[in-house]
Amino acid sequence: MAAARRDTRGIVDTAELFARVDFRLHEPAELLRPHIEHYWLIDWNLTEPYDSQVVPHPAVHVVFQQLPDRDPFVEIAGVQLGLFTQRLERRGRVCGIKFRPGSFRPYVPGHPVTTWTGRRIRPPEVFAAFPRTDLAATLTTVLSPDDEEARIAALDTFLLTLTPRPDPQADLATTLVDRIRTDRTIRRVTDFARAEGLSVRLLQRLFAAYVGVGPKWVILRYRIHEALERAETDRAVDWASLAADLGYADQAHLVRDFTATVGVPPAAYAQAVH
Repeated sequence: MAAARRDTRGIVDTAELFARVDFRLHEPAELLRPHIEHYWLIDWNLTEPYDSQVVPHPAVHVVFQQLPDRDPFVEIAGVQLGLFTQRLERRGRVCGIKFRPGSFRPYVPGHPVTTWTGRRIRPPEVFAAFPRTDLAATLTTVLSPDDEEARIAALDTFLLTLTPRPDPQADLATTLVDRIRTDRTIRRVTDFARAEGLSVRLLQRLFAAYVGVGPKWVILRYRIHEALERAETDRAVDWASLAADLGYADQAHLVRDFTATVGVPPAAYAQAVH
């Protein structure tokens, strides 16, 4: 069975989520790892509704869902531009596939990834995206088993039946987004484009076609992810120093972006979660 992973970046109030639901991450089969970041599995059985919230990543997801009073369904969730809120109630199950940024288009080569941005595509449109796949049967094999290993194996089987088209541009987009995620010194699109030997226009077109959002959005989003994580793990964050570390001109700019994305100022959020 693929090893469980713990990566909670982007989740709002991680401790509250873990107290309410059973949340796990798992690696896909080795052949899928160049395209798939991880699988995420959530099971819940609640006595009262709970609104889970996530500051989304620049990634497309394919999500299999079993919700109360509904038939099982699958959807493509494009990059969500704002805070994503999902109400969970009673009993349910979700099994999701998180594609690496830039890596979804080889599976659906006929559409730029901006096609899905800000949208959640459900049947029948989602079936048109995977025309040679029996998604109805896959729903059963992914959502029915209580055995977690069986669910992961079903997700592997689903993806291994697909044939992503080799695309060097997709590989480049994935590499560039990962560079932004891991390199704090990347703060300006113009400097980043120059360092990569690309024009700003070409970089923006690449991101629109393969990531679904622009490079500036990605840079800002990863800053907010880090600020969110620091707020949850550090009871005494020096916000001015963190703003400087993240490349903001001053603390006020960090506060503005954090508040616009999460809904509350960072200091208030840190106080609430602690």
